[in-house]
Parts: sequence; C-alpha cells; structure tokens
Amino acid sequence: MRKSYFTKPESSYYLILGSATALTGLGLTMVLSASAVRALHESGNSFAIVGKQLFFLALSLPAAYAAMKLKPAIWARVSNLALLLSFGFLVLPFVPGLGKTVNGNTNWIAFAGFTLQPSEFAKFGLIIWCAAKLNSYDKNLDLSFSQGSQPHVSNSFKFLWYLLPGFIAMELLILKGRDLGTAVIMIMIFAGILFIAGLPYRFMAITGGAALAVVSALVVASSNRRSRFAALLNPFAEQYYKGAGWQPAHSLMGLASGGLLGIGIGASKQKWGGLAEAHTDFIFSVIGEELGLVGTLIVVLLFAVLLISIFKIALGAPTTFERYATAGIGCWISMQVAINMGSVLSLIPVAGVTLPLVSYGGSSLLSVYIALGFVLGVARRTEPIRQAILARRKPKAAKNFQEQASPLHRDRSK
Repeated sequence: MRKSYFTKPESSYYLILGSATALTGLGLTMVLSASAVRALHESGNSFAIVGKQLFFLALSLPAAYAAMKLKPAIWARVSNLALLLSFGFLVLPFVPGLGKTVNGNTNWIAFAGFTLQPSEFAKFGLIIWCAAKLNSYDKNLDLSFSQGSQPHVSNSFKFLWYLLPGFIAMELLILKGRDLGTAVIMIMIFAGILFIAGLPYRFMAITGGAALAVVSALVVASSNRRSRFAALLNPFAEQYYKGAGWQPAHSLMGLASGGLLGIGIGASKQKWGGLAEAHTDFIFSVIGEELGLVGTLIVVLLFAVLLISIFKIALGAPTTFERYATAGIGCWISMQVAINMGSVLSLIPVAGVTLPLVSYGGSSLLSVYIALGFVLGVARRTEPIRQAILARRKPKAAKNFQEQASPLHRDRSK
C-alpha cells in the first residue's frame, strides 16, 4: 500500500513552504484589490500600497533564509539580546518625532515614508527569550536529578518566576501605547509557552484569571473599548452603527454579499469607504466579499495546514530550545489568526490586529517570515526530515549527472 504523503517526515516542511507561499500570493492579490481605491486617493497611484508590500516581501525572503540557516546555539546565545532589542523596539514609538499614533494607539514609528509596528518583532523576541530560559531551566533540572537530588514539587515550576518579570515589563510597554490587541496576543503566546512547558492547570487557571481581570479592568477604564464591546452584540443598532459598530457592521455586509463564490476580484463595494482598514485588519472580509465562502474556506484551510505543520515540527524538534520556540511561533500565528477572524466575523470586539501573511503590513510580514524561517531551519535539522530531503535531491542530482555525462559518453564511443 502506498504511503500517504501527509505521513511522510518531510511533508510538514514542504506544506509550510506551500501554504506560506499560497497565503502570501493571495495576500498580495487581495491587498492590491482592497487598497487600490485608497492608494489612488492618497497618492494618485493605485499600486502604491501593494508596492510597499512587495518591497517588504523582498526584504522578508532573505531574512527568512538567514533565520533558517542560523544555528540553534546562536539563537539561544542571543536570547537575552532578543529581549533587550524587543524592549528597545517597544520604546521607539515614544521617541518624539519618530513615534506615530494611529486610531488612538501609539504603537507605530514612521520614517522615510514607511510606517512600522515594533511590537510585531517583540512577539518573536519574547518567544526566543522564553524558549532559551526554559531550555536552561530544563538542563539545570536534569543536572539536579543526575546528581541524586529530588527537587520539591513546590519548586518544580520556578521557571514561571524567571519569565514573569520580562513578560510583565514588555506588556507594560505595549499597554502604555494603548494597544490592547497586541497585549492580548502576547498574553496568549506566553500562556501557550507555559502550557507546553508543563505548567499545571491550577497555575494556568490562576494566571489566566489574573490576566482576564487585568484586561477587563482596561476595557472598563476606556470608553472606546466599552463601546466596542457594547457594539459587538448589535453593530447595526442606531447608537453604535456610526461609531464603534461601523467596522464590524460593514465587515458583516461584505461577507454576506459575497455568497458562495463571491462577486469577483476587484469588485468589492465595502473597500470604497465602508471598511476604513480594508487592506489591513479587515482584509478577510474583502476576501469573503470578492471570493465568497469558498475563498474564505480556502484561507482557513491554508492556515490550518500551516499551523498543523508547525506544531508537528515542534513535536519532533531535535532540541528542547527548538521545541519551545517552534511551538511558541505556532501559538503566536494561531492566536493572531483567531483574533483577526473573530473580529471580522464580529465574534469578538475589533482588536486591530493583522491577518498574518495576508494583510498589508511590512513589519508583520517581515517578522512572520523570520519566524517561519526559524521553523524551517528546525525542520531541516530534524534527522528524519533531513534524510528525506536529501533522498529527494539525490535522484535528481544523479539524473542531471547522467544527462550531462551522456553526450560525452557518446562522443567517446564513436
């Protein structure tokens, strides 16, 4: 019986390459469609916004390749530097003349005609730092067992206290910029890493309850956030429609008008003013309007393939550090996809986060590509995958050699 492709060791590696490429290609197409009207109005060039996205894609590809080639020992060594750089990135929006406030959030920097969101890189920095700290803790724990000591159960999860100070400091900087959406994603990344590290459900419940209490307090303290939650129940209500309900209402209109197969690429009506962030936070709605239910399900399927492959690689990672980091990346992308789609479908309040690989956003695209490059590097260092990739290449190399050698052989035989 022929072995299924999905059960082969190398399938996860190639599925990540394929799904990431498909999502990026679809994203570029939809960014062009969703941003053309706005770009023409702002700059007189319909291709201005997608041109910037192409520029960042050109930067992302070599960055991903470099991340793939970088050895895990080097990644682990620079983990503290990654944390410091993350802090530095998060401070940049508060530098006068550099920081930029968008929709009430001071989490952007602007220079040379480009706008970047430093917190996108901080997500990856947090994951690398947490993975390195957990790896060191595991090694020390293994050493204590090998020396015959038996750590008390109350000390078995000290790693939580090693990670909390850095995480809390990063959260405070993000919240200072009023970016609650990114703060929630950071909490989910951190919680996912703790779960993978083996934190008991009791501790998870306590930390989760504390985080929920903090987020609830932040929502109650802001009239804008309270309005978003209130509009979630009925964005079409008269008191919300022209305010907090505008974006979710028009997002639902776009999705509903798409039907099964959509109204065609470029034919969206909501991008003409109904959706102010059509090419960024609400691009999934434009996909639903122009490509229909089929288009949205394809996007969901591609993300499912990507995420399952990432977690599959994490399970077989050759080192503890790589396992934690790869799983953390999977948590990051999955949580961001869930929050973005939940906002578009009006299942949760508008959070203001992009759809990875699909939405317009240079900093998001670059950071996700670096993270995927790291994951592909882990896959290539996993022995069964490495052997399978080499086995695929050897027949091709042998065939090419024979094709190159055959004319020479024929000449000698004459």
